[in-house]
Amino acid sequence: MPKNLFITEKPSVASQFSQALHENMRRSDGFFEGDSSVITWCVGHLVSMSYPEEYDPALKLWRYDTIPFIPDTYKYQVIDNVKKQFEIVKKLLTRDDIACIYICTDSGREGEYIYRLVDRMAEVPADKPRKRVWIDSQTEEEIARGIREAKDWSAYDNLSDAAYLRAQEDYLMGINFTRALTLKYSKKCASLLGLERLTVTVGRVMTCVLGIVVRREQEIRNFVKTPFYKVLMKADIGGEEADLLWKVSDSSAYMGSPLLYKDNGFKERAAAEKLISDLESSGNKEAEITEISRKSEKKNPPLLFNLAELQNVCSKLFKISPADTLNIAQELYEKKLTTYPRTDARVLSTAVCKEINKNISGLKSYSMLSAEASEVLAGDAWKSIAKTKYCNDKAITDHYAIIPTGQGLGNLGSLSRQAADVYELICRRFLSVFYPAAVFKKTQITASEGREIFTASYKVPESEGYMKVFNCSFQNKNDQTEDKPENGDDENDDQAADETLRKALETLKKGDKLKVCSHDIKEGETSPPKRYTSGSIILTMENAGQFIEDEELRAQIKGSGIGTSATRAEILTKLQTIGYLDLNKKTQIITPTLLGEMIYYIVNGSIPSLLDAKLTASWEKGLSGVADGSITSEDYKEKLGKFVTAKTNEVKGKYNSDGLDDVYKHISGYYKKPAAAKAKKS
Repeated sequence: MPKNLFITEKPSVASQFSQALHENMRRSDGFFEGDSSVITWCVGHLVSMSYPEEYDPALKLWRYDTIPFIPDTYKYQVIDNVKKQFEIVKKLLTRDDIACIYICTDSGREGEYIYRLVDRMAEVPADKPRKRVWIDSQTEEEIARGIREAKDWSAYDNLSDAAYLRAQEDYLMGINFTRALTLKYSKKCASLLGLERLTVTVGRVMTCVLGIVVRREQEIRNFVKTPFYKVLMKADIGGEEADLLWKVSDSSAYMGSPLLYKDNGFKERAAAEKLISDLESSGNKEAEITEISRKSEKKNPPLLFNLAELQNVCSKLFKISPADTLNIAQELYEKKLTTYPRTDARVLSTAVCKEINKNISGLKSYSMLSAEASEVLAGDAWKSIAKTKYCNDKAITDHYAIIPTGQGLGNLGSLSRQAADVYELICRRFLSVFYPAAVFKKTQITASEGREIFTASYKVPESEGYMKVFNCSFQNKNDQTEDKPENGDDENDDQAADETLRKALETLKKGDKLKVCSHDIKEGETSPPKRYTSGSIILTMENAGQFIEDEELRAQIKGSGIGTSATRAEILTKLQTIGYLDLNKKTQIITPTLLGEMIYYIVNGSIPSLLDAKLTASWEKGLSGVADGSITSEDYKEKLGKFVTAKTNEVKGKYNSDGLDDVYKHISGYYKKPAAAKAKKS
């Protein structure tokens, strides 16, 4: 009897398919089999690209005359530690009774690549039908829909081409540039760092990320703090002592003065003290309100989570790394709790919005948010969600945002505390979009004391709106750790008001007199840029366009950042593993090591474009073009070959390592311990 073969990316996913097919499945070694279906799995990648020595044994030795190495036809091989599973999969793929192969690897570029390599190595007959299952969650309904609507695998040929090219690009740049730079610089660099030997490991994406982190460290190192002194008036408002901040005005004695810091402070303390002395010696005991404005401000719920935003928020809230967040998101997906995690979209599709009540209804059984889910269903907002900014088919490439499925709640008990927190976070972000905006009343006051004016701004909540859903312990913790402005200047911060002051603000009007209690000086200093955290660097990688000054180029790469949602955490982990970056697990702050900064200088003096976000993002943009058919594989491959050849030859012929001594002397003093000692000796 003919059977269908379903091939998934992991055993756990195969188990979900076995349940969804509703057949009497028998477990065998490496697969399930029923009356009409067989289900097997990869274990991630089963096949990889071959090392250069597989083309020619002479290529095992690193020599200038063997690079650039750019094969006309690429070789692949089965990964040693998964050969057994590959043979099982191969036997099933070529079994005579298999009528159709359903490709059920993860729905994305990497998942496509995993299967295509297996199909290639297994030499599956060309005439055997293959269909691609593309799903957004692992619920039974979604699996059934994916199988029912599966397209011929040829519909994904462009995506497959992009996957092959991405791997070839990383392979060519990694092998050629790493060998060239190691041959040129490693001996000198290893000697300076006290290492026996050193491999100068570089790559298309990871070297660019290293550059971003090192440049930020250099900005911090070179930053010169500027002190400032601001004058406060302490005035009586409704029996409460309130602070108003001095600001220069046309009538001020300090208009145009070189003593000013911006328009609301002084560069020297003596100038601030002089202002206070002048004010208090004038005999004025009151200030008159010359302007007062009241307006309502709305704060809408944020967009839904994509992987980068989830990784950033989890780094900030829970101090967990992007790699750990991805693992948790994958676990939630495999336990049917949430939708596909490796997505760049932060919105929903029209099709999903039509049935969004199912996702919400399921959360009524989730004790943490049962009341909120019931409240949302009782309202009408969910019925019109397709007409809001939270629904946008054009902003979705492969998958919509990460949201709860409303199913799999029986698996909550098996989650770790961290995973449970991440699930709650996703659910709260999801439900919040069905709540109205939070509304605040903002009152701004300007008061004159003689020739000088003082201002204050108060922001008080009127309606909590979606903030009701965010009323949880870890969200409150985050509210206390919001990033402050980089220059340390918080004069525009809105002040809170207690109940007494709030009532007084409501009755205050222009022309009212305020009793001046005293004056004070608020001292501060500008702050350097903040170091990246594991979460903020992920967002920075996603938004690479911020580093590009040319507006047209920035527009061209919009949506194509550094790396992909599926690979960014892995890139950070690799940079730590090879000793280029340090991650403080407690704070999640990322800093370069001495070795990492030395590698930065080596690359900057040899292949500086590798450090350029513009180049890295443009390659990713090109891969997206191949995937959507706007760029041919041949054109992309030709461009890639020329680039690798040119840059490899430049390193071979133009640069030397003489300048590394000065670089080492310049930067080594900034590192208390030689971080390079942590690097793997190779």
